[in-house]
Amino acid sequence: MASPEEMDDTSESPSPRRKNTYKDPDGGRQRFLLELEFVQCLSNPTYIHYLAQNRYFEDEAFIGYLKYLQYWQRPEYIKFIMYPHCLYFLELLQNPNFRNAMAHPANKELAHRQQFYYWKNYRNNRLKHILPRPLPEPVAPPPPASLPPAPSAPAAPSPAPSPMQYNHMLPKNEPRNMVSAGIDRRKRKKGP
Repeated sequence: MASPEEMDDTSESPSPRRKNTYKDPDGGRQRFLLELEFVQCLSNPTYIHYLAQNRYFEDEAFIGYLKYLQYWQRPEYIKFIMYPHCLYFLELLQNPNFRNAMAHPANKELAHRQQFYYWKNYRNNRLKHILPRPLPEPVAPPPPASLPPAPSAPAAPSPAPSPMQYNHMLPKNEPRNMVSAGIDRRKRKKGP
């Protein structure tokens, strides 16, 4: 049997080196979908809070993965994003202060509320700036009206009627009148 040193000497003959490259059987489709799903999960502040609570943001490998995922902001990938807030949160997660802040429930709620208000008012705010405002319609001058003939003698102004005068005008079945008249129209259960 040959010693390991002799084996090394004999192995110096030129031979092509093989690269151990992994090829996806589906051409990277599954990886693409998994990364897309993860990136879109970042649009949920509750999920970011979960990651912070479970100390994912303390792992350097995970931080590196978040940096790697920034390729989703390029135009050829952004067209697959359904929830654009995920890209905003992905950018915020590059900041260690934001990662630490999302561990607190109050900050999670604040982010969630701000996101809700953005969604609530986005369409109206956007339409204010996109839609052209209609031109004001020209106001037509009022048609000249013929004035009624002026009275020959000025009439004496009548005093303004008191609000108490209208009390007698209430309908007969008005609840305020029924009580004062002693009429009880409440529905009662009928006995068996």
